[in-house]
Amino acid sequence: MGSIGLHIMLSILIWMAQGSPQLRRANDRHGQCTYTFTVPSPQEGSCSEPGEVNTAIQDLRRENSNFLQHMDSLQTRVTLLERVVNKMLGGEVSGHSTYAPQASENVHQELERLRREKDEWEGQRGSLEMAYSDLLKEKSSLEEEKQNLNERLEKVQGQCPKVAEVPRTRDQQVSPRQVSRWGADGVGYQELKSELTALPASRMNPESHSVLESSENKGIGGSCGELTWVGVPSTFRKADSIAGKYGVWMKDPEPASPFTRDTIWRINTVGADIRQVMEYENTDQLAKGYPSKVYVLPRSMESNGAVVYRGSLYYQRRKSRNLVKYDFKTESVAVQKELPNAGYHGKFPYSWGGYTDIDLAVDEMGLWVIYSTENMKGSIVISQLDPTTLDVKQSWETPIRKQSVANAFMICGTLYTVGSYSSSSTTVNFAFDTHTGVQRQISVPFQNQYGYASMIDYNPNEKKIYGWDNFNMVAYDVRLSKM
Repeated sequence: MGSIGLHIMLSILIWMAQGSPQLRRANDRHGQCTYTFTVPSPQEGSCSEPGEVNTAIQDLRRENSNFLQHMDSLQTRVTLLERVVNKMLGGEVSGHSTYAPQASENVHQELERLRREKDEWEGQRGSLEMAYSDLLKEKSSLEEEKQNLNERLEKVQGQCPKVAEVPRTRDQQVSPRQVSRWGADGVGYQELKSELTALPASRMNPESHSVLESSENKGIGGSCGELTWVGVPSTFRKADSIAGKYGVWMKDPEPASPFTRDTIWRINTVGADIRQVMEYENTDQLAKGYPSKVYVLPRSMESNGAVVYRGSLYYQRRKSRNLVKYDFKTESVAVQKELPNAGYHGKFPYSWGGYTDIDLAVDEMGLWVIYSTENMKGSIVISQLDPTTLDVKQSWETPIRKQSVANAFMICGTLYTVGSYSSSSTTVNFAFDTHTGVQRQISVPFQNQYGYASMIDYNPNEKKIYGWDNFNMVAYDVRLSKM
């Protein structure tokens, strides 16, 4: 056997050991006899084309790259989550830590606390938004009223005779102040307006000369006595919100059961819809801010001219000349009556403004109302009222310009007026006795401790004056001369 034959035999033996070979004998294209042996691969099912292999390799590379990117992303997210958890648990987590049940509970408690705080803040924000909306409405109303006041002021200035300028004292100097967001005018502007619109009493009522001259030998104060001294104010409470810049607080000098002489009523009078009346058992509860009951009036109140008398609240209805009697026991309106010809809603207020056209008062003689009319051209009218029916029993016309005084109150049937609502050392400057028809100037020192006295009323049972001075509820002792 030649070398070629030996080589063929060796190949056949090798291929037979690897599988099941097939022998094929045929001539090639040159006529040469050739033998071909075929052995199947023990691992590969078929032979791939070179292009398909390259495509598969590229796909594998892409999948590997995507996998690595995904792994990097997962690692980044895990790291960030670990940092967040570390901050929440208050410690640093390293490696692959597991969280104790207590730590998990603390996380849940913290989340619940944050949710509660969020709800509380949202509730407060809602309340503030409502309050802000009310403020905008009130501001718009006040600006409109201010415009009306300016127009009336210009009209009055054109009609008033020129008066020689009088030098001011130090207390009378008008200092520039910030315009109040709650009043139609700033303090200085209101005082200046009051001086411009005020006329001497003799010019308004020529017959007042005889009244003043005849008053020298006549007493003021009827059978009760005359006001001779007002003490330093004592502060009982400061209002805790902007709604309490102005207000009224009082006791009933003749209380009806179940109320007592210690019962206190308080009303914040800033706002377009004044309805809430707070009741306190005594001054201690007032100081602590714990009302025993809150009444909601069925008809809104105008300003702070209200009084409490014989178990009922007497007040002026908003934007009208109607007087209302509200019974605390039945919590209903007992009587409503129009005050004839009375100016209202900024027509004839006190010098500080505040729609104080109609001011109710109580003294030893009963229930009174202080106001003005068109016929009196802004001079004060005093009327005594029947507390049951609100009928006017009798009226007195005075020469005192209402807009030239800061406030007024009644003692023993005598009207007393205060000169300034802002000066720290003003005076009770006029007195008009309804028993004799006598009016005269007086000078009893009076202190506005907080610089903006918007309410002054007398309590005949306690012989005290109650006041509301720039958020503060104050009271003054008084002294009357003995007749």
